[in-house]
Amino acid sequence: MSKDSGTPTYVEPGEEFDRDMNYIPDRITAEPGRSRDPHDPAARDGALEVATWPIEPGRYRLVAAQACPWANRSIIVRRLLGLEDVLSLGTPGPVHDDRSWTFDLDEGDRDPVLGIERLQEAYFERDPDYPRGITVPALVEVESGKVVTNDFPSITHDLFFEWRDHHRPGAPDLWPEDVREEMEEVMQRVFTEVNNGVYRCGFAGSQASYDAAFDRLWAALDWLEERLTDRRYLMGDVITEADIRLFTTLVRFDAVYHGHFKCNRQRLTEMPALWGYARDLFQTPGFGETIDFEQIKAHYYVVHSDVNPTGIVPRGPEPDWWDSPHGREALGGTPIEAW
Repeated sequence: MSKDSGTPTYVEPGEEFDRDMNYIPDRITAEPGRSRDPHDPAARDGALEVATWPIEPGRYRLVAAQACPWANRSIIVRRLLGLEDVLSLGTPGPVHDDRSWTFDLDEGDRDPVLGIERLQEAYFERDPDYPRGITVPALVEVESGKVVTNDFPSITHDLFFEWRDHHRPGAPDLWPEDVREEMEEVMQRVFTEVNNGVYRCGFAGSQASYDAAFDRLWAALDWLEERLTDRRYLMGDVITEADIRLFTTLVRFDAVYHGHFKCNRQRLTEMPALWGYARDLFQTPGFGETIDFEQIKAHYYVVHSDVNPTGIVPRGPEPDWWDSPHGREALGGTPIEAW
């Protein structure tokens, strides 16, 4: 079974898609065994119930394919927080086989820092019998070559809370305290119904499971369309982690999910609030520059051979649309400025 950041590329006929959320739970924290986030669900009285690794500039490498929406989150957060000088980035190519993501974009087909051809090597360095999918994003310890964690929600969470001593001046507050409780609820709904919802449609193993997934996805997108009609960002006036998590699905919607995953009630471009919102984020520093539509399309249309057996990659849609005026300034808010 091949995996795309934990996603099987086939589902047995008649089955409903169920994402495997079992990841390596280790964390990289500022203080060993403790979390800086008082609301951290893994913490009890300030202590973490998982193995923790110390923060050291240059010690770790973030391996994150631009094609993958789950990895794309970490690339955006790293960029917004200004962590480029303390946490290096390795970018596998968009097309992988059943074994692993590969570094075919790099000279000699090897990651220039880790010296490996396949991300699989870092997983096997930690556990020669690693039984699960070789997923991105992954944080790898450079010296040992071992993967530390591939728990994608915790990676972006910890880049904000744990690495804050290394954030750039003026870095955005991606987890505002005053909206944190509601934000957690919004992010959970975005994850289950939208981020994962498009996969539930695309990998449905029966008409009934597809129909149910389709209805759930569009109920959530209609809710988001209404929510974003009179507010600039998901939580109001400022960009948060919730916006990053939604953006990486929206930016892939018309290019991939609408057709490839059969999420075709409407195109994103036909939903005024969501389309304007997505362009607003795309044109925000730290977002659009992380997007490579050719890599995104190559990944989905080539790797998912069960969904697209011909391997033909569509030429559209036109990427220049993303740079067109969005008009969201009329809603006010405080966008992230270039730094």
